[in-house]
Amino acid sequence: MSTSPVRLLGTPADELRIAAVGTSEVIRVAHGSSVPGAQDVAGAVHSKIDMHHHFCAPQWRDWAAHHGLIKPERLPPWTRLDTGEAIRFMDDAGITTAVLKPMLPARYRSSAQLREAINITLQSMIEVAQSHPGRFSYYVPLFLDDPEASSWAVRRGLGQLGAVGVNVTANYGGVYLGDPAYDRLFHELNDYSAVVDTHPHNLPDGPPAGPGAAGGPGASTVPGIPNFMCDFLLDTTRAAVNMISRRTLDRFPDLSVVLPHAGGFLPYIATRLQALGRFCEPSVEPAAVRDHLSRFYYDTAGPMAPATTLLEHVPAHHILFGTDWPAAPADTVMDLALPALEADPAFTPEQLQGIYHDNARRLIPQLATT
Repeated sequence: MSTSPVRLLGTPADELRIAAVGTSEVIRVAHGSSVPGAQDVAGAVHSKIDMHHHFCAPQWRDWAAHHGLIKPERLPPWTRLDTGEAIRFMDDAGITTAVLKPMLPARYRSSAQLREAINITLQSMIEVAQSHPGRFSYYVPLFLDDPEASSWAVRRGLGQLGAVGVNVTANYGGVYLGDPAYDRLFHELNDYSAVVDTHPHNLPDGPPAGPGAAGGPGASTVPGIPNFMCDFLLDTTRAAVNMISRRTLDRFPDLSVVLPHAGGFLPYIATRLQALGRFCEPSVEPAAVRDHLSRFYYDTAGPMAPATTLLEHVPAHHILFGTDWPAAPADTVMDLALPALEADPAFTPEQLQGIYHDNARRLIPQLATT
């Protein structure tokens, strides 16, 4: 591992997310703790917990480059932002604690190599959290297409390193969350009453590669339209519908599943799914749709649409604050997302307080440790 100082790094929205976990105290800004600049856009002081905050470990970058797994120059510039940039952004946005969703995107040559990558990432995030008490927690990354490595990561992260949850992507090679292929691991996660944080990725069937084509992994499905604009939301929606169809939350009742970006398109097709779910295989009953929508958690990383439709199907105490920083630039968060959330007429002040921090603390009690 690199011995260079640990730096908080962002992640591109179209790369695989990995995460690790840790416990941290909440700095109580609203009750007098000093966090410079921790004042939201509307002017009232809020103590926010950012449940969607990306990270790339510098030690992992060095290690992956050394083994020829990545070309660092192909990662976007925000992956080189340091801890100081993260803290300044958090203070400006009134964020006391960020739960990190790190990335380590590569095609690993063996399960042992994947475990080493996960271990390096975990150690890096532990160092970040210890260097900035109270400011960072983190998830443990899982690659569900490698069951043995994922099972090891669950035991290591949740069982030994105080993880606050796990992070997974919506699909692995076209096999979506909810598929029976993941049942063994979900049984393990259920035994831990785990928080399962999800994130979209590129859709399984990308554009064709060839002479004159801009194909290949991560290429835009529609030329000129980045995949995070539309495809990511569909990826989350597919995973959610598959979990509803497979009755994932019934079969694993102690899991808490977090859907990013306000659930993708799910709230907007809820009525359609209730009406036409009988054509799915297995069939989806309207009651199962309503039940699962009310049991999923949703983060606000966006900017998201006005929340009226979301609240028609989702209890407000299942909505969590998230920024998507630095994949979402600071000006997007500060000038668009935060003002829109603060001014959304669908939310009461009490509901906003829950979204900013109370709901996260109920979901993950470690975040309330002081």
